[in-house]
Amino acid sequence: QVQLVESGGGLVQPGGSLRLSCAASGFTFSSYTMRWYRQAPGKERELVAAIAGGNSITDYPESVKGRFTISRDNAKNTVYLQMNSLKPEDTAVYYCNTFRGLRFYWGQGTQVTVSS
Repeated sequence: QVQLVESGGGLVQPGGSLRLSCAASGFTFSSYTMRWYRQAPGKERELVAAIAGGNSITDYPESVKGRFTISRDNAKNTVYLQMNSLKPEDTAVYYCNTFRGLRFYWGQGTQVTVSS
């Protein structure tokens, strides 16, 4: 079955960097769009990055454009989120996501806390 396992979260100071990883299994990873979402306390889950299968075209909302970079390694079935110039408002649980067989799949999430 489809499994998504995130890692790499933690506590970082404002202006710092983190790289999140999401290891995928149970489907043909290279063919599917992969996404990163985040959810802060009391807020709705929001999309922060997406990377297409095949051509690896990427997309970001304005809130993270220029600071976050999504990438994928199809040989390792892993998608990454490089986060630079982190701000306190980036604090959230970050989730990996894909859509397959008419349903969404989510990982368990990894906490990112940006604080001095």
